[in-house]
Amino acid sequence: MRLGINLGYWGAGMDSDNLAVAQEADRLGYDVCWAAEAYGSDVPTVLSWVAAQTTNIDIGSAILQIPARQPAMTAMTAATLDSLSGGRFRLGLGVSGPQVSEGWYGVKFDKPLSRTREYVEIVRRAMSRERLSYEGEHWTLPLPGGPGKPLKLTVHPEREHIPLYIAAIGPKNLEQTGEIADGALLIFPSAGHLEETALRHLRAGREKAGLTMTGFDVCPTLPIALGENVDALADMFRPYTALYVGGMGSRKQNFYNQLAGRMGYEREAAEIQDKYLAGDKDGAAAAVPHQLIDSTTLLGPVERIADRMKEYDAAGVTTLTLSPAGFTLDDRLAALRAGTEALELAGLVT
Repeated sequence: MRLGINLGYWGAGMDSDNLAVAQEADRLGYDVCWAAEAYGSDVPTVLSWVAAQTTNIDIGSAILQIPARQPAMTAMTAATLDSLSGGRFRLGLGVSGPQVSEGWYGVKFDKPLSRTREYVEIVRRAMSRERLSYEGEHWTLPLPGGPGKPLKLTVHPEREHIPLYIAAIGPKNLEQTGEIADGALLIFPSAGHLEETALRHLRAGREKAGLTMTGFDVCPTLPIALGENVDALADMFRPYTALYVGGMGSRKQNFYNQLAGRMGYEREAAEIQDKYLAGDKDGAAAAVPHQLIDSTTLLGPVERIADRMKEYDAAGVTTLTLSPAGFTLDDRLAALRAGTEALELAGLVT
């Protein structure tokens, strides 16, 4: 099992430390550094900045939002980042959510599965440097009846095949991800529920495409915090969990709330959402069960973290992405080092 890190959103309050975190992960041998975007910082700028000041670690978009860019633009960005980084780029895609898609980008959040499938097909064609033409439900290239003509990407990516990941939560999205992608980006992953909430759907998609799980990267993201008091460490993540389960999306369309329900927390997820949407963020955070936090994070001393890593390895995770938490840069760097120490202690170093 490999390790990655996720820097999260630029502008989230830890910006001055993020380069140091990425560079330390590079020094420690972490496999990939991901960055995120929503409606603040964009991913390509952050990854360019990180790639220019690291040596070996891959850089990945978790995610480039599909409603934010035409697919050909995404292919251009991927090819450019791969070339500039010396073949270190991984392309992570996702449809975002209805509030961001329609409120920020003005793109209707409809038919996300077929939209994603077409987007991936166009991106792959463009990155392969074939002349680009496509006829689909959502995109037609070139536009008919006009001056447009099929064009070919002029930039040569460093590699013939840039790994493509999709951020997936729901069963149908997970199945399609297994069918059309090289890896899946997962959030709030519980090792004990991973088979029922994700892997069986990914496996079904691989089988539909005539493929196995061999070579497919199962890549969940977990916060990691080092310390002896697990309860206190878990409390650090109450606002984070409440935000996603309670407030990330509308009452009817909150993918994270639905995921918590599939993990056995349907009643608690409803209470968290009720409080959060009513403006009681503190009450929502207090309503988050300790076990939900503990099962979707890596908390405690190195030995406990090593035991949890064994569980994720046994569940089928291939790249465990860590979000190092702490109040200071030293705390975050210590959490990074704990990740590599725990991996070695667990006997999972590849």
